[in-house]
Amino acid sequence: MKISSRTISNRDRRHRRIRAKISGTADMPRLCVYKSNRYVTAQIIDDEKGATLIAGSTQNAKGKGMIEKSRSAGKALAEAAVKLKIKKVAFDRGGFIYTGRVKAFAEGAREGGLQF
Repeated sequence: MKISSRTISNRDRRHRRIRAKISGTADMPRLCVYKSNRYVTAQIIDDEKGATLIAGSTQNAKGKGMIEKSRSAGKALAEAAVKLKIKKVAFDRGGFIYTGRVKAFAEGAREGGLQF
């Protein structure tokens, strides 16, 4: 089935282009970030097994604004990953532009000990 380019959003196009290049392995899993209007959620995924290793969200994160909550959620996710001996990840921004909450989440993950 051919899909018209009008039905695919710009974010979906960017996400497909990113996913064509990035894949998570056991040595270097993929850190996938999704941003909704209310929350930022992220998963560390091993694509070879098709398994989510760790998941986190800003839903229960500490902080005043969404930027602070995103940073603290990223840091918490990274600390949980380091406990499972995951240090390097491939960052998948999910087609979202690398500013604001996505950038704060990534910086928090770096503060927590992840490398990407």
